Parts: sequence; C-alpha cells; structure tokens
Amino acid sequence: MKIAFIGDIVGSPGRAMIKEHVSKLKREFSIDLVIANGENASHGFGLTQKNAKELFASGVDMITGGNHTWDRKEIIPLFDTMPILRPLNYPEGVEGKGVGFLHVRDESLAVINAMGHFSMPMVENPFIALKGCVQKLRNDGIKNILIDFHAESTAEKRALHMLLKGQVSAIMGTHTHIGTDDLSVQEGTCYVSDVGMSGCRDNVIGMEAQAPLKRFLTGLPASLDVPKKCKKIFQMVVMTLEDGLCKEAFKVRIYEGAEEMFIQKAFYE
Repeated sequence: MKIAFIGDIVGSPGRAMIKEHVSKLKREFSIDLVIANGENASHGFGLTQKNAKELFASGVDMITGGNHTWDRKEIIPLFDTMPILRPLNYPEGVEGKGVGFLHVRDESLAVINAMGHFSMPMVENPFIALKGCVQKLRNDGIKNILIDFHAESTAEKRALHMLLKGQVSAIMGTHTHIGTDDLSVQEGTCYVSDVGMSGCRDNVIGMEAQAPLKRFLTGLPASLDVPKKCKKIFQMVVMTLEDGLCKEAFKVRIYEGAEEMFIQKAFYE
C-alpha cells in the first residue's frame, strides 16, 4: 500500500496547488490513497462543503482537521456524508469522529486525527486517547495506522513518536504550517514533526503579513487574511506500507513556477 499525506491546506492558494498536483502525483508515484489536513482550506479558517467537494474531486481521499475544524458550522452535517475527521480527543458527545477507514484492494488503513494540548483548545489527554485507540485497532486486526497529530509543540509530537513507534505506520505532525526536516522511519513508523502547509509561502504561515506584524508590534488584535496573489508551495509525504510497517518514505516539495520538484528521503534507523 502506498499512501500520501498532505499537511495544512491554506485557503484558495493551497487548494489550487492540490488541484494542480495531487492527481498527477498519484499517477507518477502509484499512490493508492491521499489524506490531507483541510481545517484551513476555506480562506484559512475551517472547511466549507464546496471546498471539501473540490478537494475530493482533486484526488484527496480523506480530510483531517484540528482546532479550526469548527470555524464553519456547515461542516457538522458533512461528518455523516463525507470522509472528514475531527480530532479524536474532543469530549464525548461532540459531533464527528476521530477515526476513519480507507480501503485498497484487500487492505485497510485506519486514519486517526488527534490534537495536542499546548496552546490549543481544551481537549482530553491526546496521549491516553491515542494509546487506547491504537491498542483497540491492533486488537481488531488493523495493522496500517496513520495518525495526524495536530499540535503546536514539537516536544508533544516527538513524545508521541516515542510512545507509539513500532505500533503505528506513521505519525504526521500538522498545525504550525512550517515544514521540518526530521522525516524518519524508526521501527517501521514514519515520523515528521510537521509536514508543512500547502499555500502561500511569501508571508506569515500562509497569511498576509500586515496583520501578524501588527499583532507582534502592538499587541493589538488584527484579522488574518489569505493573500489573493502570492508565491505558492505544495508539500506532501509519500509512504510505502507493508504489513503495517513503513518500508519507504520521502517528502515531495513543489514551488510554484519551479521546473522540478524537490525530494527529501527519510532517515532510517
């Protein structure tokens, strides 16, 4: 099974890069399934039904979320009709689900979406929730397991890797929008602290720079906005899974207008 994971898709520039690249990359690398974090896909905040349909039509097979999942209330009925996840560790009774399943031929892939604690909304302990969820999946015979850990702190992400390496196929970090260079495969688990966003790269985490600068210079609130024109980037991790273990992994990075894509191979231990 060959799967790909795309980090935070930010606004229409991010969606444009998904539309341009995902389907052809699926063909080029013989990718079976694509999972993407879409909580910023609609003008940087939340996900609309229209934009969800656009991402699925562009080749995405499942969409994960995070702290911006609830920014647009129209997403709530979509949980029942589309393969869209919200973080697993929201309290019991919250709409949606944190685990979803995708299938390729005779194989199943479980996708878990979870959210960290540091600088994030109040949720249940992600480590306890994920440990229990992974154990249940393994007890049920599910071997291929991917986690989107949506967290601010790289320490939280790295600690989760230490807790679950060898038990899951992949732990993909999202939320900070800044790609890290620690892509690795250890004990059959592919890990990266943050995949990095797909969207505008010549600003501040995909948003126009004026509002963040005002916040930092004055301490006053300012509304973030996705630029109408910008230089775009696309980022995706591709993994080959066998019997629940990651055997090969690399990251694809594409800059708008560049003649070639950049490939970063995973470090193996």
